[in-house]
Amino acid sequence: MPWNSEIYNQFKNIRYQPFFDLAENISSDGLKKAIDIGCGTGEQTHILSQKFLDAKFLGIDSSAEMLEKSSLLENEKLSFKLQTIEELYDSNEKWDLIFSNAALQWSDNHDKLFPKLLSLLSENGQFAVQMPVQAENTLNQILFQLASEEPYKAELQDWNRVSPVLSLDEYAKMMFDAGLKDLNISIKVYPIIADDAEKLFQFISGSALIPYLERLDGVDKEKFINEYKKRIAEKFETFSAIYAFKRMLLYGRK
Repeated sequence: MPWNSEIYNQFKNIRYQPFFDLAENISSDGLKKAIDIGCGTGEQTHILSQKFLDAKFLGIDSSAEMLEKSSLLENEKLSFKLQTIEELYDSNEKWDLIFSNAALQWSDNHDKLFPKLLSLLSENGQFAVQMPVQAENTLNQILFQLASEEPYKAELQDWNRVSPVLSLDEYAKMMFDAGLKDLNISIKVYPIIADDAEKLFQFISGSALIPYLERLDGVDKEKFINEYKKRIAEKFETFSAIYAFKRMLLYGRK
């Protein structure tokens, strides 16, 4: 998937607040070895490494485009690697912290993925994950509906992305079954105040919209974008408007 870090970072302040909220749960006690899954540009991994100075951090991401600038941040306690989340399935390496901010929603089969990740925690290891609750977020709902209608359904060859994000109850059970304690599990709204539909379009164009556009050619892509912008404007009716963007924050310690 061709990620563009500049587009993604247009909303840096909005995207960073959940990261800081999640990081507040993490304890430095016994933290020596940590992994950031889906680290993107590496900036947030770097922030964590500066906060927890006794730990060594590895950031992994499947996007070479997003990792392009991460080498500038590397030091003896911070490194980055081009690797998919799924490749961790073949690993038995243990971690004192498994961290992931706004990344695991791109991986399927969470009922298998999460137990595997939880099994990679060391004794007293910490698990901290944040994901958007895509199925409940308005922009995702509009996008899914649009892609399910003609002519876009045919142009996308019947492809549409069903969010793999499960319910809060299901994640709570998986974490509990894995022996995690000190659970802090919540869904929180991070409001976006938009002066027009274009701002909302730009926000989602740096993430959930990408796999749709890469499947369309020039003319179809332009039609799809124009219709999507129109439906965003119709849904929110008047501007300025509030977009109640929901995110799930999961924390626990073994």
